[in-house]
Amino acid sequence: MCTRQDLCKPEKVSLICSFLRQSPPGEFSHVVQDVSALVQDEQLVRQEAARIAAWHNKSNFTPIKVNGHTVLLTHYNDLGGNRFFDPQGKFSFELDYLRQVTRKPQLHGVLLDKGELWRETLHKGLKAYISCHFPIANCCVFKKSLGKRQMLVACIEAHQYQPSHHWNSHWKSDWTLALTPFTTQVTGIFLLQIHYFKDANLHVTVSKSVSDTLHMIDQSQFATDFVRFLKAEDTRFHTAILEDLQACSEDIWGKNLRRKLPVTRTFINWNIEALFLGFSEY
Repeated sequence: MCTRQDLCKPEKVSLICSFLRQSPPGEFSHVVQDVSALVQDEQLVRQEAARIAAWHNKSNFTPIKVNGHTVLLTHYNDLGGNRFFDPQGKFSFELDYLRQVTRKPQLHGVLLDKGELWRETLHKGLKAYISCHFPIANCCVFKKSLGKRQMLVACIEAHQYQPSHHWNSHWKSDWTLALTPFTTQVTGIFLLQIHYFKDANLHVTVSKSVSDTLHMIDQSQFATDFVRFLKAEDTRFHTAILEDLQACSEDIWGKNLRRKLPVTRTFINWNIEALFLGFSEY
């Protein structure tokens, strides 16, 4: 049987990266500490953690405070060289991924064209929507170009990190809107992750892709129609998840869990609404 001292550097790197890539949202720093204790090579762990943290933050739309407001770290506003662009403040900043510290802010020029006006209007509508329907949420809207075509990308992130109650949950959705005359094609994907770790280690990941076509009349109507569409899809996804979980029978849980759990027939208060971020329809 091999011990950690027997592992060569490539094997250690593979082990470190495997663990870090599986880190649930909100738990990356804890996994780094645990892997350091396991591998007993803090310098190597921090080296790999800095690299994986970049992927982890962008994949999970990690929110970060800059100049008094929140910016999401995504692949869409990554400028390279550890710099990110804030479309609302019109500036860029450098980020230390491991310490979550920003530095070297500087102005970032933005062309104030028609696409930027549509972006600002959509961001305003999206901000109002998430403020009403999520207890903790953040959003960003980015303007992108594909050849001569302009596109808007809307990103939403919401989370409930409750380590003292042994669970964390994370909700994100990613929307692409192609700005074409009269209509726009909307495609999006939802991703929900839950980690429950009291007396068990339960990971739940659910995703869903959707698409539709919206009419483009003017900026205000476009934002209103998108928010209405988003609300309907959010509600449908949320309701389907709750129904599926509540329909899980004792037999299904017993057959599919890797470790058989004792059947006590005692009611467990899973607090489903809290786990799923308290999304509501009103």
